[in-house]
Amino acid sequence: MNRKQFLSLTGVSAIGLAFPTPIFSNNNIVKNKISLAQWSMNKSYFSGKKNADEFPIHAASMGFAGVEYVNQFYFDQLKNGTTSSKNVGRLAKVLNRNANNHNISNVLIMVDVEGNLADSSSAVIKTSIEQHKKWVELAAEIGCHSIRVNLSGEKDPQKWVDQSVKGLTGLCEFSKTMGINVIVENHGGLSSNASLLAKVMKTTNLDNCGTLPDFGNFCTSRGWGNEPGCKEWYDMYKGVAELMPYAKSVSAKSYDFDENGNETKIDYAKMLKIVKDHNYEGYIGVEYEGSRLSEKEGITATKELIQRYL
Repeated sequence: MNRKQFLSLTGVSAIGLAFPTPIFSNNNIVKNKISLAQWSMNKSYFSGKKNADEFPIHAASMGFAGVEYVNQFYFDQLKNGTTSSKNVGRLAKVLNRNANNHNISNVLIMVDVEGNLADSSSAVIKTSIEQHKKWVELAAEIGCHSIRVNLSGEKDPQKWVDQSVKGLTGLCEFSKTMGINVIVENHGGLSSNASLLAKVMKTTNLDNCGTLPDFGNFCTSRGWGNEPGCKEWYDMYKGVAELMPYAKSVSAKSYDFDENGNETKIDYAKMLKIVKDHNYEGYIGVEYEGSRLSEKEGITATKELIQRYL
């Protein structure tokens, strides 16, 4: 399943501190922290069992150091297609209070359903840029370093690259004035072809433009990258390696775990070695999308697995 279809589950982690943890790479000690992707708790938020405004509180109770918001949980406050400094300020005040009171860093906002930044139509791209701006404003207000965007629209690979560069350049110009990065996740379709996405990064060539490599979203034949029935997959390890040179955040996707606590679809030892080999020092975000374990169990298992290999 996927974000747009209200997929996955996730929960909470209670395994002590979310550090920084030392990683030894090229004889240098670098420090990473573990953040919690809000999508990990999407069932709790979509059902109304938990209040999305209190996400920093929920993450803190599980020992996380940072949080990654999902814009879908705040559509009731920041209406799709509108920009309002008053509404942005009101929401930012609540999120900042909850984060600051619980020593949580606001890391990024994942932005979905705000138009096609890689559309074949320049007019559609322009509209999408406008619709993304309120989330850039919110990210700046709450101290995030980035917003995560999707590159959807054009179906022809070369035209997709060209239109993606156009959309990213326009949005990055606005985001730079607010000190915010625009980062792209491999999130299905052409965006999950890592070599193409890397080409977009090279061509865009802006300091505040980068990637959010996701361990699991490498379905190139359909959807958002992790749907059942995918017929064409990009090699996940090759893909993460190709995206890491541009990474400003990392998403540790998980689905299920065996009796030894290993992820059943992704070799975390191999994945985290790729991350470490690129001397990455940012946050690693837990994003559990399984169905067998509860949200809390899945989040905890993912966090423990990251800590094991760091």
